[in-house]
Amino acid sequence: MTSSATTHWVLTFVCEDKPGIVHAISGAIVAANGNITESHQYTSLDTGRFFMRLQIESAVPREMFEAQLAPVIERYNMDSVLDIVGRPMKTLVLVSKSAHCLNDILFRQRSGQLPVEIPAVFGNHADLAPLADFYSIPFEEHAIAGEADKRAFESMLRTFINSAGIELIVLARYMQVLSEEFCKEFEGRIINIHHSFLPGFKGANPYAQAHARGVKLIGATAHFVTADLDEGPIIEQNVVRVEHSDSKKRLVSIGQDVESKTLVQAMRWFAEHRVLLDGDRTVIFS
Repeated sequence: MTSSATTHWVLTFVCEDKPGIVHAISGAIVAANGNITESHQYTSLDTGRFFMRLQIESAVPREMFEAQLAPVIERYNMDSVLDIVGRPMKTLVLVSKSAHCLNDILFRQRSGQLPVEIPAVFGNHADLAPLADFYSIPFEEHAIAGEADKRAFESMLRTFINSAGIELIVLARYMQVLSEEFCKEFEGRIINIHHSFLPGFKGANPYAQAHARGVKLIGATAHFVTADLDEGPIIEQNVVRVEHSDSKKRLVSIGQDVESKTLVQAMRWFAEHRVLLDGDRTVIFS
């Protein structure tokens, strides 16, 4: 028995590359009275893995659609995800004191430009509580003064993530390092943003360092968080040319703008199931 209501599905899967995969999955979709509206595929010559993302319109109930896909998924040992196109992904945002990324995330979420649902914002300082309140998002302060505080915070975080059904964790200029255990537990679900200068500058006041060295390019990198600080698989990068006449204040403004843009793009692609992991690299079906 079929339903008259048409659902727009997104299906992603990763498996070992073998002959007949596209034919098999297409046949299962046809058997489910599905119509493919968007299709992307990629074979990694480095890992021998096949990646595919499909958007499909079908009027059959989910259980019938899954029943048609199941034999193909089992035959090719696929790591697959089936979701509804545009469904807001439950996202937890962690912040410190910088407001630019959080403001852009909450504005775009409210205006319908970013398919996420944000149950809460957690900060290790209270500075951004008024901003979250402006967008009617609950804010919780969790100060971290040492290792005991960090362990307690991460324990609370695990409980909240599981109880609230959090699918994505975003570090929106969150200036605390997550433990190795936490990073491994939620691998592939935590996105961070950091500035990218050429050459690179670390420590305090990186924009002042960049200005003093006459940097001509500044940018930002959004990546998955791993136990290796700022070395996780890259999702998105952007770069902007700056001039010798740009002040330190102007560099900060330009840098914050590119950070916000890059983080939001990474979040959007993740929420739309366009980001697939291939070892230490990402496959982006943009």
